[in-house]
Amino acid sequence: MASMTALLTGLQGLNVHSRRLDVIGNNIANVNTTSFKSSRMMFENAFSRDIKIGSEPDENTGGTNPMQIGLGVTIGAVQRDFRTGAINSTGDPRDLAIDGQGFFVVEREGDTLYTRAGAFRQDLNDNLVTPTGELLMGYGVDADFNVQEGSLVPVNLPLGKIRIAEATENATIAGNLNTDGAEPTTGGLVNLMATATEGFVAMDTASPAPAGTDRLSTATRLVDIQDPSDATGATPRFAAGQTLSMTGAEKGLGVIPDRSLPITATTTVQELMNFLAVSLGIQTTGITNPDGATPGVTLDSATGVMSIVGNVGTVNDLTIDAADLRLLDESGTYAGAPFVPSKEAAADGEAVRTTIVVYDSLGSPVSADVSLTLEDKSDTGTTWRYFVDANDALGASLNVGSGTIAFDSFGRLITEDPATISLTRTGTGAVSPLTFDLSFTGPSGRLTALADRPSEMAGVFRDGLPAGTLEAFSIVDNGDILGAFDNGALRTLGRVVVAKAPNEGGMVDMGGNAWQVGPNSGPVSIVSPGEIGSGTVISGALELSNVDLGQEFIDLITTSTGYSASSRIIRTADELMQQLLVLGR
Repeated sequence: MASMTALLTGLQGLNVHSRRLDVIGNNIANVNTTSFKSSRMMFENAFSRDIKIGSEPDENTGGTNPMQIGLGVTIGAVQRDFRTGAINSTGDPRDLAIDGQGFFVVEREGDTLYTRAGAFRQDLNDNLVTPTGELLMGYGVDADFNVQEGSLVPVNLPLGKIRIAEATENATIAGNLNTDGAEPTTGGLVNLMATATEGFVAMDTASPAPAGTDRLSTATRLVDIQDPSDATGATPRFAAGQTLSMTGAEKGLGVIPDRSLPITATTTVQELMNFLAVSLGIQTTGITNPDGATPGVTLDSATGVMSIVGNVGTVNDLTIDAADLRLLDESGTYAGAPFVPSKEAAADGEAVRTTIVVYDSLGSPVSADVSLTLEDKSDTGTTWRYFVDANDALGASLNVGSGTIAFDSFGRLITEDPATISLTRTGTGAVSPLTFDLSFTGPSGRLTALADRPSEMAGVFRDGLPAGTLEAFSIVDNGDILGAFDNGALRTLGRVVVAKAPNEGGMVDMGGNAWQVGPNSGPVSIVSPGEIGSGTVISGALELSNVDLGQEFIDLITTSTGYSASSRIIRTADELMQQLLVLGR
């Protein structure tokens, strides 16, 4: 007689094959969905009806196998294929793909989700978001651009909205110093006089008065100095409220920065000499020049002549004209040239100068002149003295550093320790002082002392940066986001992280290319790309769907065949039932 079991078995076959058709159809429909993971349906047979359980063999008979009749088919599993799809290059650094295991971490209304679809774009607040608005999460950075692992923050790329600057900490000078050059004999000498033939003299009413027959003393107030154009000696050369301006004086081949000295009723000759010394950048090295003169500004009390002695080396020679030292009245109007300079000697000795530009903490450039002068030759090598003048430093003193460096008889640098230079930046808003190490050797070059004319040197390295704006970025395979600034700086802006689940197949598909932790996925671990077996990040690319259309079409054929065969079972059972009914007529 006809079997009802066969009818039900055929019905089960129709059901499971129609479900398999759903899975295949979903795979094919998502063949172009970014990072889509295909599925496959696995069948398993339903439980069987036992006719006989079977028996064991004994000494007289063999054993018998069980006699069972299957009761149909059922869905065993729908499995996800989490193999990485093909990587398609897009050229847009905001597009990201994961080559290997893991998910990007995104946030939607406070809920954490996971995705492998990396088609991110910036929103109004410069955060990277998915096409449906979920925020891409990652590690942030501190004020020094160091990645802060721990809590996750939105990945933010403020192009054109963030600026940085960096103070110089290290600079290097390289080149060659000519050991065939002449050793120095004298520094520059300029006398400042009241007339072409006489020095200054204090007025009879000066308080305090010079001692004995002295014409002037360092304690004499400027307002007590006679005007040489008044034969009576009753008119002062300087008046309170005036300003002494130094403009156009030269040191070597460079013009000395402008400086000014406000004159008050108590300003003394000593204060004037201090002003001249620091304005001209005369380095007080602690030793005398070879001719016995000491660098600095001195007063001959008996003659009233002020003498300016400069440092040795041709680059330190001083040139001061009468027009370079001018008096200005309270309104800034020119009120005369109070000094008659007389150059008595020019600085000599092999020397060379170069200018380096360093940066303060706000990114402002500061120009510094570095000079090297031959100081001594011996059987063991040569000694050179360096002078550092900071033309743009804000402060009373032009000179900011001096010292010596030694070379052996092969011209190799012996003194490799850097010189520490401090530049005043008071009143600029930047950190003051600006302190950096000036090296004469390093990976970028070194100084030598060989017989090669002329002496030559230049700044070959300097760190620090002027102010710059973020103009581009890239994301490397470990997830670090590198920002490129228009001042040449490259800084880490954050890090894209990946979430790794112990069982990716246990993740729950939430739609919209998003996944959620499932009961069998296990807890996810947040790691940097490439760590603990996670995949690496590829910027400028997207992961394609891993659907294999050829396999899907084959599965489509076998599913159609299975469906048709199941329907044939129902038809055959129906025909048998019809035959049975005919017998009853």
